Amino acid sequence: MPKTTVKKRTPRTKSKADIARTIDMMTAQYGPFEHEPRLPPTDEMVFTILSQHTSDINSSRAYRRLMERFVTLDEVAAAAIPEIETAIAPGGLAKIKAPRIKEVLNRVLELNGSLDLSFLREMPLNDAKAWLRQLPGIGPKSAGIVLSFSLGMPAMAIDTHIYRVSQRLGVIGSKVSVDKAHDILEEKVEPEEVFNFHVSYINHGRQVCRAQRPLCPECVVGGLCPSRNKFISKADLATLAAQEEQDLAGTRGAPIPHVPQS
Repeated sequence: MPKTTVKKRTPRTKSKADIARTIDMMTAQYGPFEHEPRLPPTDEMVFTILSQHTSDINSSRAYRRLMERFVTLDEVAAAAIPEIETAIAPGGLAKIKAPRIKEVLNRVLELNGSLDLSFLREMPLNDAKAWLRQLPGIGPKSAGIVLSFSLGMPAMAIDTHIYRVSQRLGVIGSKVSVDKAHDILEEKVEPEEVFNFHVSYINHGRQVCRAQRPLCPECVVGGLCPSRNKFISKADLATLAAQEEQDLAGTRGAPIPHVPQS
């Protein structure tokens, strides 16, 4: 008789209600989070380029130096690449970022006639994302940052911390790519909760659910985490299950990531 092929079941991921609960628990632990004044969308886009592979402090310093030197992004677009390199040197990788910044600004001018991207706010979210992603070097994360943080649209911006926490919590599948995670999470997180999701998950990833040696015994959402038994002993799991209250890691009022410092 021919062998029967048994298909493996795809692991069930968290429901919208489950995700909302994790957001509430993390926000209570690390928040409250307040929307801070943001840069205009094109400035935000330039800042995301400057923030790649460097610290928030260095990227803020580079952005500040860039604007002190050129005053407007129109002047940056017209400037020579070596001049831009010199201005953004404190942020690191200036030889890579300078031509990228000039190229993306000139592409916006070519497509739009000006560097004002506020019109994106009036577009459907998917159309606004597609418009930004046609620009050189602008992927799902950068587009999400511009739309969410600058224009207040419910776009996801998945960084390495959010991606890791989402996989460990079973919010997304273990084989889902970072790019695909943006679309999946936009469907699973209510639009009004996208900001809290972003800030709470990134803080949780930085402070507790670390890439190496996560602090599982001190995790505020540990009871909902299907991955916890990979990082913690059975004895410790039993102890945690018996505890109704415990001291939790993390700091209230944690900083919101990607905020350019004035």
